[in-house]
Amino acid sequence: MLLPRKRLAVQCARPHRHRHALGIILLFGAAWVGSAVGSAQADSSAYRVFVTNEGSGDLSVIDPDHRTVIATWPLGKRPRGLATSPDGSRLYVAVSGSPLAAPGVDESKLPPADKTADGIAVLDTATGRLERVLAGVSDPEQLAVSRDGAVLYIASEDTGRAVIARSADGQVLAQVDVGGQPEGVAVSARLGLVGFTSEEDNTLTLLRTGTLERAARIGVGQRPRDLAFSPRGNRLYVTGENDASVTQIDAARLAVVRTTHLTGEGVRPKGILVAPDGRRLYVSTGRNGRVMVLDAATLSVLGTVTVGQRPWGMALSPDGRLLFTANGPSNDVSVVDTQTLRVIATVPVGSRPWGVAVGPAAIR
Repeated sequence: MLLPRKRLAVQCARPHRHRHALGIILLFGAAWVGSAVGSAQADSSAYRVFVTNEGSGDLSVIDPDHRTVIATWPLGKRPRGLATSPDGSRLYVAVSGSPLAAPGVDESKLPPADKTADGIAVLDTATGRLERVLAGVSDPEQLAVSRDGAVLYIASEDTGRAVIARSADGQVLAQVDVGGQPEGVAVSARLGLVGFTSEEDNTLTLLRTGTLERAARIGVGQRPRDLAFSPRGNRLYVTGENDASVTQIDAARLAVVRTTHLTGEGVRPKGILVAPDGRRLYVSTGRNGRVMVLDAATLSVLGTVTVGQRPWGMALSPDGRLLFTANGPSNDVSVVDTQTLRVIATVPVGSRPWGVAVGPAAIR
């Protein structure tokens, strides 16, 4: 479903951590993003797209100009969440030796976890060299990076904790209970908050980045998977997989503003991104095979685009004009024109792509 082009037109991006994006997605205010987003004419050759492949244990590097994989870097077991350092020189990737399992599976019947494989892989983005794996984090899933690049905020899925560690050497600075099976992580430097979703408890926990004290624990949708701050930090959005929800939170008052429930067969919201201008949300819908575009203020659906199978992680180009989705079962990445909501390319990658992030084009 498409609305008229005028309504979906992308506005000029404004300069702005993360899951995370992250992204995975990148809402962390990285310095290289600031320079690229400053103009609507941002050159796509100024960045690369990084994709974690959970099944093949590696990372695909995509050239967004030619829409092809230009490098594949080995990582370790089950790479999932990823984030770049503020200067773009390093890529941090959560790797885990816990066996892959569907929700609700009897864990007693799974093979034992290889805890020696758990950690945060640190890669040089210019060469793809795996510099080290930061140990001390059990079964990490997603992570975010502080604005100065010194601190990593990590969701430790099997311990129910947020692990705060130094990026330089992995020294654990603190561990905080944030509820069972934490997954999504996002940070707002403007507000001094970092958020973690709990799949088991259906909550969002917000910590003060300065003191690591709990600012709030807020009930959200069922099995919350991902979250994203708006560029100004005044709003926070959380996806709920099991009830197809998107929850909007006032990040200053730490209160829920509104919740919407998306409709459609197999709609199970997973990843979420906010457009650089703060006006639209992009939500990957898992089994539904689409990305839905929502109005960031009202949460009404503006349009949809069919991508690959079970899209999860996503990332936007620095100018917001291209959207990249990791499609697990189809082993590819869809490239979506956000102005027309059309897939303009499909890029084969490794096995079971999971997370996507955008970084500088240091690699040739």
